[in-house]
Amino acid sequence: MAELLNSEIKEQVRQVFADLKEPVEVLFFGRAEDCLYCEDTQNLVREVTELSDKLSLRSYDLDEDAETAAAFHVDKAPTLVLAAKNGAEVQDYGIRYAGIPSGHEFSSLIHDLLRVSSRDSGLTQATRDFLSKLSKPVHLQVFVTPT
Repeated sequence: MAELLNSEIKEQVRQVFADLKEPVEVLFFGRAEDCLYCEDTQNLVREVTELSDKLSLRSYDLDEDAETAAAFHVDKAPTLVLAAKNGAEVQDYGIRYAGIPSGHEFSSLIHDLLRVSSRDSGLTQATRDFLSKLSKPVHLQVFVTPT
């Protein structure tokens, strides 16, 4: 299997990961068949998680591990779930990547790993106060297309 990240990129990411505070577990959900980007996505996230001892990767098959996928609200492959790891406990922060996080999305992935590791969203107090007053659930999705 060819590496997706060259040594220069790996070194840059290692330097950024020096700021990781707490453990993060990346959950990969893929399919063995009929999944265009599953193998590349799993290889990419494997390379990324190997760059720090604060990161770990757990892989699941969307069909064979349907119960786990449902528990994390995953219904497509490939999907990455970024979760806080506290010992054996995995805390879901609701961060998902559907598809391969390449191009500009790669930077977002690295940034989100840092956020989960810090256990802080980075939101201002004013935003936190506003959000605490919401009376109904909000489902927020950001869609990105390759260009």
